[in-house]
Amino acid sequence: MATAQRNLTTREADIRMMMAAEVQLGTKNCDFQMERYVFKRRNDGIYIINLGKTWEKLQLAARIIVAIENPQDIIVQSARPYGQRAVLKFAQYTGAHAIAGRHTPGTFTNQLQTSFSEPRLLILTDPRTDHQPIKEAALSNIPTIAFCDTDSPMRYVDIGIPANNKGNHSIGCLFWLLGRMVLQMRGLIPPGHKWDVMVDLFFYREPEEAKEQQEEEVQALPNYTDYSTVAGGAEWSSQIPDAQWAPEIPAAGTVVATGWTAEEAVGGEGWDTAAAPTAAVAPPINAVPVVNPGGWE
Repeated sequence: MATAQRNLTTREADIRMMMAAEVQLGTKNCDFQMERYVFKRRNDGIYIINLGKTWEKLQLAARIIVAIENPQDIIVQSARPYGQRAVLKFAQYTGAHAIAGRHTPGTFTNQLQTSFSEPRLLILTDPRTDHQPIKEAALSNIPTIAFCDTDSPMRYVDIGIPANNKGNHSIGCLFWLLGRMVLQMRGLIPPGHKWDVMVDLFFYREPEEAKEQQEEEVQALPNYTDYSTVAGGAEWSSQIPDAQWAPEIPAAGTVVATGWTAEEAVGGEGWDTAAAPTAAVAPPINAVPVVNPGGWE
């Protein structure tokens, strides 16, 4: 008899999910400031990240996010395409402000720009790709949280979360875990309850894949009955008698008289009971009409 599987704690379940999303996979290079988060190195040269420390850093980042009263003072940014969908979803559920795409230089330093903003916290996906907002945040004294791979530069990053920031599943899983922790600390998710939002919503989707899914979701047209078929014709013929549609014209074999005389021969059915018209004398063929000299009278 197989032993019953014990219930996993929240930390163990989260680590198992991160392993399924390959969050622990690093690169073949390792920055000296990221050595403390490396568990070991595989035979092919890829560094493995310690997921226990990743989960602890996620908890620390969630506490910092909850400490800010106005969620709109938090900017979540990602210039990489794999993290743009996750950034938008994270901002949707946590109330933060999302910037998906290229960073406009001077957003945090140039007050003359229309897009100028002064956030209290900056969350980034990749320190190497998002180097410009990191420099501007350092000039403006804005604390920065970033997902750092083993080869990511840690300069001007206040809290680095060690994780794989190059995979689409890894980035989506990290933002989903961070968003769930924030909502739990805010009390929006009761303790012991699961978040009803699926992690798949945070994953990057190819444009072709999204287009195919939209085409499949289009509802088909209603299936109207084709009355042009034999079955449909039989239904209509059974409802309407044929006598109503019979043409009321004389038969082809009817003999018509040359004049309206009493001796005219009336043929066909239905004309025997009709009253004969008044007799009229037909003028001779060669007769000349008589003109009244008195005019129209």
